[in-house]
Amino acid sequence: MARTREPAAEVAPLFCNRCGAHLTPGRGDFFQVAIEAVADPAPPVVTADEMEKDLGAEIRRTIARLEGVSPKEAMDQVYRRLVIYLCAPCFHPWIEDPTG
Repeated sequence: MARTREPAAEVAPLFCNRCGAHLTPGRGDFFQVAIEAVADPAPPVVTADEMEKDLGAEIRRTIARLEGVSPKEAMDQVYRRLVIYLCAPCFHPWIEDPTG
């Protein structure tokens, strides 16, 4: 005898982030896409002239530029993670050319 699975607790509805189609978890007809963006991870290029500058003053200038910037805004300048959902018809062309 086949058993049916009981529905889980009420979950917020999912929609395709591209076309707005309603997505039903468990049907295998959509993709969850995680996008991670990281600011230039290479070490900074420092010139000889920059090495002669007052490092303390440079740090104070950087801190002053961050006045009024929330921790989230500051973090968003260096790291972002985003999860989107795409229905299968939207996913296949998107994954081949994500910048479209």
